Formats: sequence, C-alpha cells, structure tokens
Amino acid sequence: MTPRPRAARRAAAALALLLGSLALQPGAEAATPAPAAQPPAADRDLGREVLAADDGWAAEGTGTTGGSAADDAHVFTVRTRAQLVAALDGGSSVPKIIRVAGTIDANTDDRGRRLDCDDYATDGYALDAYLAAYDPRTWGGAKPAGPQEDARKASAARQAERVELLVGSHTTLVGVGRNGVLKGASLQVKDADNVIVRNLELRDAYDCFPAWQPNTGGLGDWKTAYDTLWLRGATHVWVDHVTASDKGHPDDREPTYFGRNFLRHDGLLDITNGADLVTVSWSRFADHDKAMLIGNGDGVTTDRGKLRVTLHHNEFHSVVQRAPRVRFGQVHLYNNRYVIPGEGDYRYSLGVSTESRIVAENNSFESPGHVEVADLLKSWNGSALTQRGTVFNGFPVDLVSIYNAYNSGSETDLATDTGWTPTLHGPVDSAERAAADVARGAGAGRAG
Repeated sequence: MTPRPRAARRAAAALALLLGSLALQPGAEAATPAPAAQPPAADRDLGREVLAADDGWAAEGTGTTGGSAADDAHVFTVRTRAQLVAALDGGSSVPKIIRVAGTIDANTDDRGRRLDCDDYATDGYALDAYLAAYDPRTWGGAKPAGPQEDARKASAARQAERVELLVGSHTTLVGVGRNGVLKGASLQVKDADNVIVRNLELRDAYDCFPAWQPNTGGLGDWKTAYDTLWLRGATHVWVDHVTASDKGHPDDREPTYFGRNFLRHDGLLDITNGADLVTVSWSRFADHDKAMLIGNGDGVTTDRGKLRVTLHHNEFHSVVQRAPRVRFGQVHLYNNRYVIPGEGDYRYSLGVSTESRIVAENNSFESPGHVEVADLLKSWNGSALTQRGTVFNGFPVDLVSIYNAYNSGSETDLATDTGWTPTLHGPVDSAERAAADVARGAGAGRAG
C-alpha cells in the first residue's frame, strides 16, 4: 500500500478525534464512580495489610499477603543499609515485615560511610580512558573488549554488591509515615512469591559504570545495569503507593558521549522473566526515560500465559517511554493519569509489542500542544489493543482509530479486541474523576 501524505493522515486523525469527542467510548457510562478515599485511621498498620480480594491480577488464586503473618521477631524497623540487608536476610522466605524509617542510601559501606563512583572503581578503570579506548571513530563497531572493559566490569561488580538487594518470598517492605526513602538501590524480587512493596520512595538507582553497546546500522547506545524495582520471575506481587524517579541525578542532565546521552538509569519498574500476577496501584513514576517494561524480548516465548499485570490509579509524570511497553502480557490498565513532558524528548506512552493483550480503560492524558493523540501509542509487532473511555486534554478519544488513521500505509493497523475481559478489579471510575484522585493520592507518603 502507498503511504498517504502526512497532511491526509493528519486529517484522518483529526476526523477520528472529532468523532470521539461527540460520543463517549463504549462502556464509559457503565462504570460506577468510586467514592473518594477516606483518611486512614491513625493507628493503621500498613505492614499488616494485605491485598483486597478483587484488586487486580495479584489477587488471583492465593492472593497476596506479603509478610503480614510475620511473628514479632521478624518485624524490623530499619534506618541504615546494614540494618536493611540484615532484615532482608539474603532474600530468605521467612515471613517478615520491614519498615523503612527515614532515608537509606544503598551506596554506603557497612559503617555507613557514603560511597561514590571513585570508591567502586578498580583495576585502573577511568571514564576518560574508557571513552578513548572505545571511541567508534577509532575502535569501530565491535563490542568493547580489553583492559578498560574488563576494569569496567570489575568496578560494576563492586557497586552491584552494594546496591542490588534481594527481596524474598512472604515479605512486606513498607515506608514509615511520609519519609520512607530508599536511595540508590536496585530492589530485586527474583523467583519469589507473595511480596508487598508499599509507601516507599525509590530514588536514583544510579549506575556508575554504563557500558557502550555498538548497534549495527546505528550509533549504538549506553546500557545501564539497575532497575529501581525489578520483578524477575516473581509471582503474587503488590506494589502500592510507591514513588520511583531519578531524583538527584536526572539523565537529561548527563553529558553526551559518542553522540548518545550517557544514561545512568534503567527501568523504574520492570516485570520480566515470566513474572506473573502483579498489581501496581496508586504509585507515581516520574522524570525518567524508560519507566516500565513488561516482558523481556520478542523471542522469549516462555512468557506466554504469564506476565498478567494490573496497573490502576498510577501517575506517569514526565516519562519519555514505556508506560508500559508490553510483550506477551495480559495487562489491565485502568484509571491511570499521564502527564506528558512539556519539554525535552517524548516518544510514546503505551507500547504494544509481540502478543501483548492490553485492555486500557478510562485513562487520562494531559499533553502539551506539540504531542498528538497518535503519538501516545506505538506498536512493535503488536496486533491489538482494547481501549475505551480514554480522555486526551479533556476530550474523549479512541486511541486505536486515531493511531490507525495517522499511521495508515506505514504500519499494520491494530485490531480493537484483545480477546479477554478483566474481572479482577475494583470500580472503574471515569477518566476525569480518576485523574483528580490520582493527582491527590498517588505516590509514597499518601498510603496512611
């Protein structure tokens, strides 16, 4: 098919937008507005609370109770990295409640002394030497190898020993009050079951030693190591009232090397390696490039039937992409608020990739003038997206029809039926009502 001129595509998209504004999407009026959240009782114990019986995919089967059954000997209040590491117990499956009080910096030694990148560097690693060794103009397009790459790997391993923290089964990790902060850490829920992470600010999982990865046919890119929160092969996980960001070291302030931004952060929340039965609620993902990846790669067919995730009442604020990007997953995305960055780069919000089955209901997008409705969605080998009740700058729109109209002739059209209907969820509010509630209530320090 011959691609239509851009002006024609814009006209088709504008017509679809106009039609969407004349009538609400199917099902929009059927949702019953949820009552406004009531202030929690003063004596509420977040550490003992469990996921409600119908609250998303993490409620499936045995549900998600975290460490709520922990005995008194396994309830900890931690204020330092050393205390946190001891409480996590190497990712043990003993039921435990860990309360984070104040700010804990993962980049500290066992005595609490702050560590910086120079403290981790070993075997002669130096950024200037690394850049000189692997400059594509002299090194070419081969993968870096040799003394500086070996030194980078050794230095990175030293930092990983400090910042990668394993969370085991039957664990609740919860911030105390409004000030529970975990800085510089990569929390990893690996092959664990029944985990709750709540009321925590997760900040600045900063990689001191990014790796240069040449890309055949392109410039290449910088690869970073640490997701702020990584659910890897994990099941029955509830993430609630979490704030995740690059606060302290935003990537857009990093320099450019080899023509590419010197990224220091990976994902804010990645759900991969067959992770399953996850609910992410009332959380805030902010000021970041790649926010959330669900699924590893197009060829990881073992993810089929897994990666069942519910995302509701979350805010994605000034996120460049992956909010989320989904491969294989069966994802229910409802009542979320998107605030598109007004300056700098923006690529897309919803990524529809191989065999993904996303049902997106009553989500709100607030966008600057240069971002169009069709820009919110991007497809890589995706085939369908079920959506209804979407609101863009106050107007109801049909994401799929506008995306198809705008991209007709250059990309395969998306179908509108992913073949399933979510049943595990609370009331689905209108997009406008949910956006207001999320603006007031999402993020750390707002759970109790």
